[in-house]
Amino acid sequence: MDYDKFIVDIPDYPEPGVIFKDVTPLIADAEGFCGMVDEIAEHFKDAGVTKIVGAEARGFLIGAPVAYRMGVGFVPARKPGKLPREVYSQEYDLEYGTDQLQIHKDAIRSGDKCLIVDDLIATGGTAVACAKLIEQAGGEVEGFAFGLELCYLNPRDVVKKDFQQEIFTIIQVH
Repeated sequence: MDYDKFIVDIPDYPEPGVIFKDVTPLIADAEGFCGMVDEIAEHFKDAGVTKIVGAEARGFLIGAPVAYRMGVGFVPARKPGKLPREVYSQEYDLEYGTDQLQIHKDAIRSGDKCLIVDDLIATGGTAVACAKLIEQAGGEVEGFAFGLELCYLNPRDVVKKDFQQEIFTIIQVH
C-alpha cells in the first residue's frame, strides 16, 4: 500500500522552522489505518511480546489496536500528572524542546516483553524514554515500531546508543 499519500506536511508547526508530519489522514482512512496496524502486529507476531507501550497521545492511537491485534496488554506512557497512582518517570528531548513521560509502577512486571509503538519517530527521544521506563519497571524491550520515521533527523542513531533492538517502520521520510 502507498502509505505516503496519507502524510500531510504542515510547515512551521508547532513552531517556526519545524515541518510537522501529520499522520491523522492515515489514521482516518480505514484501509490505511488497518493496514498499518496489521503490518506492525504481523511483523512482531513471533517476538513473544506481552505488552505494547505507547506514548501520549498518538502512540495510543496506534499502540492500542496493535495490542488488541496481538492479544496483549497496552501500557500508556503519559505526560506528568495524568496517572493517579505511583509512577516511574523519564525525561527526554524533543525535536523542539524537552518533556517527560510516566507509567504506573504496576503496569509492567519483571519479565514482560514490551514492544514500543508510536505514530512516528523523529529524534528518537520519546522511544528511548519509553524503553528506559520499561527497564525501570523490570521489563524487557523487544523492539520498536512506528508508522513514520523521519530519517533525516537520524533517530536510529539516538536509539542505538542505548538499545540494539529492531526498529520497524512503515513509512520512511528521507
